[in-house]
Amino acid sequence: MSSMAAARDADNQPKSSPPARMLPEAVTRALARVAWTMFSLGFFAGLWELAWAAGWINPRLLPPPHIFLGNFLDQSRNFSPTLRWQGFGMADAPPPLVNVLLTMASTTARVFAGLSLATVLSVMLGVACRWFVAIERLTLPTVIFLAPVSPIAWLPIAIFLFGIGNKPAVFMVFIALFFAMTIGTITEIDRVNKNYLNVARTMGATKAQLYSRVILPAIAPGLLVVLRMNMFAAWMVVLLAEATGVGSGLGQIIMLARNTFNPSLVYFTVTLIGILGFLSDLTLRKVQERFLFWAPNAGHSRRDR
Repeated sequence: MSSMAAARDADNQPKSSPPARMLPEAVTRALARVAWTMFSLGFFAGLWELAWAAGWINPRLLPPPHIFLGNFLDQSRNFSPTLRWQGFGMADAPPPLVNVLLTMASTTARVFAGLSLATVLSVMLGVACRWFVAIERLTLPTVIFLAPVSPIAWLPIAIFLFGIGNKPAVFMVFIALFFAMTIGTITEIDRVNKNYLNVARTMGATKAQLYSRVILPAIAPGLLVVLRMNMFAAWMVVLLAEATGVGSGLGQIIMLARNTFNPSLVYFTVTLIGILGFLSDLTLRKVQERFLFWAPNAGHSRRDR
């Protein structure tokens, strides 16, 4: 009896509530991602530094991160000649840090200009191919024919058509994305759940309403995935285009480093490219979370659940 009474008294005692979270779950998850990202980069940088300390690599050919990142000011001075080509004199040239930021901004602008053009035109053509049978039969075979052609093969054509400057670089990014996104748009349209279409038709939706309110929202998440996958190719292509003499850009800095045999400048510029590519992908993921809220598990991986 005494044991039963003790158990009853224990049940009647107020249960302690679980400790309150110090931070919201979304903030905790974001901090965990940042921590793992920094750990991943630090892990491989540490292996690089260890190989240098052990004497396994030639520091003149493979300088460790503390060398090519430690002399940031010296490296940034190499970015000045690109601006002098655009009308700046030595006395009027901006500070080295501003040169680096302007060079990064010019390359990023070319990537997103080509990306925007390719996204809009490929979606328009993909929808038109499924809206009008004649357009599909007229254009789709050519799109499929040109899709396997490497964007690098388009470089001479870009120079023939647009000369030297920003236009060929933007054109190269456009070509790197347009054909793949057109085929991706058509594929995503064909994969739309037929039940959605039947319900919309039952409710009296016109063909225009069917595309604007059912098909386009349904294919947007898949198109964003295609865009993210091809965006990295766009970064590769724009660097090649800039190396041909655009006037400024990270691709031109890579060529300068090659011509002057400056490995530290190569790795320094590669680091900047990696940062920009990472931020570009992060931007697209945030766009998905913000504007494609109806997509299942938008912005979250399976491990987040």
